Amino acid sequence: MPPRLRPTRLEYVVDGVRLRAQLTTAALENLGDEQAQRRAALEVLKSALFRGRMIAKERLENGAGGIETARLLSGVTDEVVSALYDFTTVHIHRARNPTEGERLALMAVGGYGRGTLAPFSDIDLLFVRPYKQTAHAESVIEYMLYALWDLGFKVGHASRTVEECIKLSREDFTIRTSILEARRLTGDPELAQELVRRFQADVVKGTGAEFVAAKLKERDDRHARAGASRYMVEPNVKEGKGGLRDLNTLFWIAQYLHPGEPIEKVMQLEMFTGREVRAFIRAFDFLWAVRSHLHFTTGRPEERLTFDMQPEIARRMGYGDRGDNPAVERFMRHYFLIAKEVGSLTRVFAAKLEAERVKSEPRGISRLLPGRRTKKKPLDVKGFHEVNGRLAVEGREVFEQDPINLLRLFKIADARNLDLHPDAFTEASRAAPLITSAVRRDRHAAKVFLSILAHGRDPQRTLALMTEAGVLGRFVPEYGRIVAQMQFNMYHSYTVDEHTLRAVGVIADIAAGRLAEDHPLAVQVMPLIDDREALFLAMLLHDTGKGGAGGQEKAGARAARQACERLGLERSRIELVAWLVEHHLVMSDYAQKRDVSDPRTVTDFARIVENPERLRLLLVLTVADIRAVGPGVWNGWKGQLMRELYMATEAVFRGGRGSDAAAALKRHHENAAYDARIAIARADPTAESWADAMEDAYYTAFDPREVVAHAALSRRAAAGGGAAADCRVVPERNAVEVVIAATDRPRLFVDLAEAVTALGGNIVGARVFTSRTGQALDVFYVQDVTGQAYGADNPRGLQRLAEALEAAGRGESVAREARRSGDQARMAAFAITPTVVLDNEASETSTVVEASGRDRPGLLAALARTISDAGLSILSAHIDGYGERAVDAFYVTGPDGEKLSDARKRNALKNALEAVLEAEDAAPPSGRRANLQRARASVAR
Repeated sequence: MPPRLRPTRLEYVVDGVRLRAQLTTAALENLGDEQAQRRAALEVLKSALFRGRMIAKERLENGAGGIETARLLSGVTDEVVSALYDFTTVHIHRARNPTEGERLALMAVGGYGRGTLAPFSDIDLLFVRPYKQTAHAESVIEYMLYALWDLGFKVGHASRTVEECIKLSREDFTIRTSILEARRLTGDPELAQELVRRFQADVVKGTGAEFVAAKLKERDDRHARAGASRYMVEPNVKEGKGGLRDLNTLFWIAQYLHPGEPIEKVMQLEMFTGREVRAFIRAFDFLWAVRSHLHFTTGRPEERLTFDMQPEIARRMGYGDRGDNPAVERFMRHYFLIAKEVGSLTRVFAAKLEAERVKSEPRGISRLLPGRRTKKKPLDVKGFHEVNGRLAVEGREVFEQDPINLLRLFKIADARNLDLHPDAFTEASRAAPLITSAVRRDRHAAKVFLSILAHGRDPQRTLALMTEAGVLGRFVPEYGRIVAQMQFNMYHSYTVDEHTLRAVGVIADIAAGRLAEDHPLAVQVMPLIDDREALFLAMLLHDTGKGGAGGQEKAGARAARQACERLGLERSRIELVAWLVEHHLVMSDYAQKRDVSDPRTVTDFARIVENPERLRLLLVLTVADIRAVGPGVWNGWKGQLMRELYMATEAVFRGGRGSDAAAALKRHHENAAYDARIAIARADPTAESWADAMEDAYYTAFDPREVVAHAALSRRAAAGGGAAADCRVVPERNAVEVVIAATDRPRLFVDLAEAVTALGGNIVGARVFTSRTGQALDVFYVQDVTGQAYGADNPRGLQRLAEALEAAGRGESVAREARRSGDQARMAAFAITPTVVLDNEASETSTVVEASGRDRPGLLAALARTISDAGLSILSAHIDGYGERAVDAFYVTGPDGEKLSDARKRNALKNALEAVLEAEDAAPPSGRRANLQRARASVAR
């Protein structure tokens, strides 16, 4: 980190005396020409403002603190605004013999009143009048506002009498809060003093409880708007949970409860310990530095720390790479640790309010009414009692005498559905270092912990409180290492620890049957799981290997073994938890990147899983893991794929293992195809020839009713120009199923995929079938850019899609619609290495080509075109996305249905696909375009 600099004295940045002298010169040199005076004055003020901001920026980039920067910018603005006021009232609208009604005080209110400003913050001004508006005051205010707007300020302003300020403050808490921080800039000092005196006497006095209630409700509403978790990976520095506004709320409440005291003294009123005061200042300083860097970097009042900004802000704040830990992740972890500290400070503050009886009950506005009696209720656990519906402790000695009580505190609160008393939370936070190696290995401590984790009423909430207090990270150090850890990608919406706790919460909801509609299979198998504790432990530890040696899965398994051995689990359970952690991504990979109807996919997956218990555990673990990634990541399409893989694998376990299972599965497919052909012939004799010509694999994907519909579609294609398409919404897959029947030909799949892309659809899955008579049946599952079924609420859109696909099936070109760029700018922040893998072992009959790279519109079609140019046939495509990264898998065969085994052609195809992945979405530079063309030519040869 850069060395800290000495604070800058304001007169070295903006010399107020010199500034006013320059303005006087501008006025005198242009005497008689008001427009010229104004232009000259604005040039002087702009120069001063620019100089001040540039000095602040330079010092910030050289290590100055965030608070120092914010105060310096506020001081610069003070000088500019005050000098403008003097210029206006002396040279432009001077009152030669000012009357009582022409008195005017200019005050900074809101955040500006607090004396801190970000580079592009709004400034809030209050013009205080003794009584009704006069022509002179109106002229001064109008002139100043126009000048401030021309200087580039965004100004919030009001012109009121003292009486109006008092009246409106009583009615509106926003106005009340802004005047709470009012600070005189210039003008009549007596008017400013009268406002402050009247405000404290007539508004603040006796209204502390209602102000606290309003501010806490306002905070809760703001958190709901900005994202309830303080661990969102693109946090709002100002409005988000754990951000500057939370610290400001503490300031406001403290000032309101201690009117007339300077904030420095308020902070010394036994509200915080010295350590907590230092934490408060450290958090304020860090967040102000981040906010100021954001504003300077973007040139606008940007408050959200987006992915594309994070690496740049990390660089500006002096963070560097350290081993495998990149600078951006080190910076963001620091950010989230500060946000966590802000949460702890809020709880400490709540404890002070409790002591002052401003806040006395855990729920409802009534908790804020003063003077309520404290109700203490003893519990049957030594050292603990209940106070007004909250769990409290007798004192720190409860933890010193038996550190396991640090765990019991949270277990009792969860079991009895009690909120924690803020004092108890504070004492637990301070006592967390009492959890030593001996405590971690204590079998009684392990029993309490496992009861909370696997058998608790609300384990997500309880573990989150334990994390906030620092207890969980001390007891399970493997988890402690991922607290506030950032995942620098667009796939995960939360930090690693927040994602983990949300996943634990999903499992608890599944176990309680609360997610039966979304996850019927998971809810069904949950009661069949023998080792519930192993499941919850695996979920808690599944991401502890991130950034570890040997890769996440191997490192996570090692961490899981260490944690479980310390907890005293028997060897078989330790190995089960470690296996689940090491393989927690396997089911998702097989379901989403492989063809579940291929017997080899199922037998390979079954060989890894080995038994039904692991299959059940892995299903619930995978569902919870994906669902906890972020909003909208889980959908019906993924659920359907997961169910298909689970059911097929369960059938393997019922029929045997290894090669026997593969043979049984093959016989099952053959029997299913035979039975389906018989049923179809009976249901619709005209479909019999179509059914006879289709391959056996076709019948594992569709039931007889669907086959009859496909046969009718094929006849329609033959009678209507060679192609026909149908679209239907499939709610359980969260996608539109699009079926196209056409005469088979080279590049048919490519043309169809390009037609879908041209209309703004995202293909999430595709299957290709070809009959022995040369008829192709391609099936696409399509979503829109929001992840919903394409055209679900737009029948005309579905009709247009069907018409476009029919045209593409006949070989006609389809016009491309303009698509939104979406997150392309944010995606550019990530370095993504394209990878292509060709696997001849993953399928009995096909080569599996897996291509991974930066996602962009049209990528699937571009990859498919390259494969088609190589003379290969695509049998199925499996599409998945992980934020900025796309992973597309294709099952392909050569011209005669063979696998791609020639080493030269394999290398040529790999190079060509990598060139596609490296190309830009727009027209690539000539060098890249030439490389892409050469690669395709090599594949064709």
